[in-house]
Amino acid sequence: MKKIALVIIFIFSINSNAQNEDVKHTVETFFEGFQHRDTLLLHQVCADKMILQSITENEKGNQFSEESTKEFYQTIAAIPKDLIFREQLLSFTIQVDGSMAHAWTPYEFFVDGKLSHKGVNAFTLFKEKDRWKIVYIIDTRRK
Repeated sequence: MKKIALVIIFIFSINSNAQNEDVKHTVETFFEGFQHRDTLLLHQVCADKMILQSITENEKGNQFSEESTKEFYQTIAAIPKDLIFREQLLSFTIQVDGSMAHAWTPYEFFVDGKLSHKGVNAFTLFKEKDRWKIVYIIDTRRK
């Protein structure tokens, strides 16, 4: 009986790890598209009606902003080619429940090699057929 229980736990663990890796890969693909200003790659991992929100924290107080999916793609495409930027993800915390997942990714954002700001990204994903799609992103930004 103990062996059966251990086998079931092992199988569940393997499936859970695979789901987490798939979610992580989707978020990493998002940042690959972002880094290369590749809106086609971003479209592959983002839902058509994705929600994008930000919370900027500074000495003037907290500001909440929202961007449409269309504006997001236009902003990415308009980033000058000579601008050097990098968003470094510091860790991943992933939770999965069936066809919904959440990824929490603290980050540091660098422009021309200098720290611009830092915060955390929170992604909500939906499993559409056999692939994860980002449906919601909210991030914090502070100097």
